[in-house]
Amino acid sequence: MTKPDGVPPNLFETAEGRRLVEARSDPAWRRWGPYLSDRQWGTVREDYSSGGDAWDYLPHDHARSRAYRWGEDGIGGFGDRHLNWCLSLALWNGRDPILKERLFGLTNQEGNHGEDVKELYYYLDGIPTHAFMRMLYKYPQAAFPYESLVEENARRGLDDPEFELLDTGLFDQGRYFDVEIAYAKAAPDDILMRVTATNRGPDAADLTLLPQLWARNTWSWKQGTPRPELMAGSEGSVWARHPEMPTFRFFAEGAGDLLFTENETNTHRLFGSGPAEGFYKDGIDRRVVGGDRAAVNALSGTKCAARYDLHLGPGETRSVRLRLRAETAPGEPFADFDAVFAAREAEADDFYGALQAPIADPEMRLVQRQALAGMLWSKQLYHYDVREWLAGDPAQPAPAPERRHGRNSDWAHLRANDIISMPDAWEYPWFASWDLALQAIVFGLIDPDFAKNQLLLLVDEAYTHPNAALPAYEWGFGDANPPVHALAAWRVFELDRALTGEPDHAFLKRIFNKLTLNFTWWVNRKDSDDRNLFQGGFLGLDNIGIFDRSKPVGDGATLTQSDATAWMATYALNLMRIAIELALDDPTFEDMAEKFFEHFLLIAGATGAGVWDEPDGFFYDVIETRDGQRLPIRARTMVGLIPIFAVAVINECDLARLPSLRSRMVFFLKNRPDLATLVSRWNEPGEGQTALLSLLRGHRLKALLHRALDPNEFLSDYGLRAVSRVYADEPFCFAWNGRDLGLAYEPAESRSRLFGGNSNWRGPVWMPVNYLLIAGLNRFHDYYGPDFRVEAPTGSGRTYALREIAAHLSRRLISLSTRRPDGRRPVYGDSRIEQEDPHFRDLVLFYEYYHGDSGRGVGASHQTGWSGLVALLIQEVATAAAEAQTPPWP
Repeated sequence: MTKPDGVPPNLFETAEGRRLVEARSDPAWRRWGPYLSDRQWGTVREDYSSGGDAWDYLPHDHARSRAYRWGEDGIGGFGDRHLNWCLSLALWNGRDPILKERLFGLTNQEGNHGEDVKELYYYLDGIPTHAFMRMLYKYPQAAFPYESLVEENARRGLDDPEFELLDTGLFDQGRYFDVEIAYAKAAPDDILMRVTATNRGPDAADLTLLPQLWARNTWSWKQGTPRPELMAGSEGSVWARHPEMPTFRFFAEGAGDLLFTENETNTHRLFGSGPAEGFYKDGIDRRVVGGDRAAVNALSGTKCAARYDLHLGPGETRSVRLRLRAETAPGEPFADFDAVFAAREAEADDFYGALQAPIADPEMRLVQRQALAGMLWSKQLYHYDVREWLAGDPAQPAPAPERRHGRNSDWAHLRANDIISMPDAWEYPWFASWDLALQAIVFGLIDPDFAKNQLLLLVDEAYTHPNAALPAYEWGFGDANPPVHALAAWRVFELDRALTGEPDHAFLKRIFNKLTLNFTWWVNRKDSDDRNLFQGGFLGLDNIGIFDRSKPVGDGATLTQSDATAWMATYALNLMRIAIELALDDPTFEDMAEKFFEHFLLIAGATGAGVWDEPDGFFYDVIETRDGQRLPIRARTMVGLIPIFAVAVINECDLARLPSLRSRMVFFLKNRPDLATLVSRWNEPGEGQTALLSLLRGHRLKALLHRALDPNEFLSDYGLRAVSRVYADEPFCFAWNGRDLGLAYEPAESRSRLFGGNSNWRGPVWMPVNYLLIAGLNRFHDYYGPDFRVEAPTGSGRTYALREIAAHLSRRLISLSTRRPDGRRPVYGDSRIEQEDPHFRDLVLFYEYYHGDSGRGVGASHQTGWSGLVALLIQEVATAAAEAQTPPWP
């Protein structure tokens, strides 16, 4: 698809793009999608324990037998936006003790580095309306090693790597099945499901496929709630009737059996109450694995499975076809099945062809498409009404009274029932506010309407606290995540304007008004002494400090945080930039632009005197004791680089159109000359007649970059580390309150149990902060231009413009996932199978963070919620005009 003049089409000129435009007025094409979680068990919203032990209250062993209250999970799940009807795949290799219905992993207590999924699955493709989606699951032919994964990880300590499924040797001889699960929509409510199984092993092997359709349990919690029904029909079909939906028919071509049961808790198995015989949620498991014919019904239920018993020779592939559509749909259900799939796959190719027109490198195209697929597959229904959850359900036993004063009890207003982008649908199957903001920026590339919706969600009254705090995440809504919503809103606005050619000022106004309230909450709650120095807590950086920054440091002292203060400066600048954009169309916003300009200057003044260390050329956290002493914590970490994020460049032509704002800015600075000297040249035109506002003059920026670009400190081959490498041989030590507190460089898995031990900011490369630093460098370049040059790497004797440095850092981050000339991807480290096996090597996982020296993926293995930012970096590098002229670093 090309225009007559050879210019590639805009995204919205493709078939998928036109569906996105239609969805603005009629969201029908968005109604169905991959909205099931990868893990509903072990979540806070399913926890009704007295002490908040979510992992223990509903463990994996209970999940097959227990009806969920707030959502559903499954392998390759697909459902309507309320999960009234759910589709997914179950499998059995004839050896497992249970059906493989959901992904297995270790709980926070079981993993030697915290919770961790222990499965092999890959999100391969997808488009924003979910008219086409495709993923791959790898299933061993030997019994799944549930016990050995638990036992070996329990045996290993904090200094040992995690024991993964590949380490068991089950995949060494290819004795596994590749199972591809794909969906296509013939129409908004006409869902085609195709399951393709391939035997990768050297011998014939048996595999049972069980595509499932079921209704989320909405009837067990309140008396009188009507129950949906699945009922066997003619020609191997199933009628699906739901009080909230039109009637559907489910067709399973060539299925051996249709097995029915109820999506209800097996109380006898779990709690020793109720009859042993009955149709329970685990009925299909009991029938297929246990041979219990009485466990399933042949005619009806609220959960059903179509059974396919396959015998596959070496290398043999078989597909099964299923379809869920309205009862009134005409024609034979499989007559156009293959044609619809082919058309939707071609439309996905056209959509990404338009997006990737500037990207010449096929490796970058592959990585970007799989990263975006992971983003799309990680959308899920997030349903959680905290008030109902605290009170319990009238048709269930009353929860313990202490829950009313436990976790999230001060967030009883929160009522979530939305499709939300998750950081990782297994390890983090709940939103986190700063993750979500960064995820929205990536969605701005392909679906700006969804991106804007995501940003507006958390500032809605259903989520935002009455005191204007944004919820952090369900384990503690009251924690403080970095306030990046304004930054994300401005970036999504820019991406949307570039795609559509129209500025969405209505969106900017809505989110600006809400964020103004949230900014005030930060000022009132996190600036303890009203000095514009902030104490935000852990701020998403978990264990980066010498102690838990979410808790008091003791002895009545206060911790002033360099990153909290820099985040607030960034917040003020982005709100100012939004206000200026709105004021160009509506002068009533000029006052707000002035407010945030002045507040930024107040923070900048406090920062210069409060957390900047001139001899070291770095920003540090500071402990302020009760008697007024100031004790800088001189640990060089990413915390000290975050002030680079606080930068805004304003076009002089914009200020010329706002003379009232400009005059008030001049008046303020004349009356506060102390502040005018502390920040970069706000009123001196720079490259292209621009004005710069930042926490850093050129001297401080170069001082920070001297550290950041030093291979012996922050700079690795794959981006910037979270902690300086100088602490590898000699850890940082700080004496406080009778203790010696240390911080060592830990390039991979955490050796600390802070935050459960599953997150490590003490040395690895993290994509989100790298992305924000790169964005900051690009903004500085917009002002300074090509003549402002910095040595890179430090000690090399070569200098580069800031945009060139930003591009180099972007390429280092991209190279984590792309194949090198020797055919290896750094993300897979020394894993022979993932590096060399032709059935693995083009499958890319996007990890939570990356080894600070080798680039190996660490932490959550499917966290496209953050590491999906690589898709944005690829797009920016490929489209940068200067990219081809950038000289290589030595």
